[in-house]
Amino acid sequence: MNYLAHLYFADRTGTSPAGAILGDHVRGRLAPDTRESVQSGIVLHRRIDSFTDRHPTVLALLAAFPPHFRRYGGILVDVHFDHLLANRWADWHDEPLPRFADRVIAATRAEWPAWAPFPADRLAHLPDVLTGYGERAGVARALERVDARLRRPSPLPQAMPVLDRHQALLAQQFDAFFPALLAYVREWVEDNLPPD
Repeated sequence: MNYLAHLYFADRTGTSPAGAILGDHVRGRLAPDTRESVQSGIVLHRRIDSFTDRHPTVLALLAAFPPHFRRYGGILVDVHFDHLLANRWADWHDEPLPRFADRVIAATRAEWPAWAPFPADRLAHLPDVLTGYGERAGVARALERVDARLRRPSPLPQAMPVLDRHQALLAQQFDAFFPALLAYVREWVEDNLPPD
């Protein structure tokens, strides 16, 4: 799952949106003075990624990609699933996506920790990124941004034809997978995080 899905789950479970973003940018143990809510958000992000990466639905999608894209298949699935979530947003959330994006990024910036690997000002463009997932061009831009963060060049900027070719399968698998992930997230939060 990419930013939109992680922020959706943070919103649905009342967990930290900053943690939902930081889960992609911090590794290893967290500083002991990290606010508990942000720690929980990062842990939830990691649990979501782990559940997603091992799920049979996602593994079947990875096997369907051409061999030279399989190493990056998890990224392709994450970004395309955000595309599908954006396009079906009204099925999953009552708030219009642009309003949700503005609200959740404002909340993220308000709790952004000083130790984060980049300043909160860099989050200002994220409402446009989140709403942009609904467009094919937004997916292409997301893949280019991920490629720019990688240490070595990847085939991600050339992946749109692969996603187009597998569009029906991706949509079918999303419909099967996303409700299962939501159920997992709700159960994990209920079992592991103290009630408000």
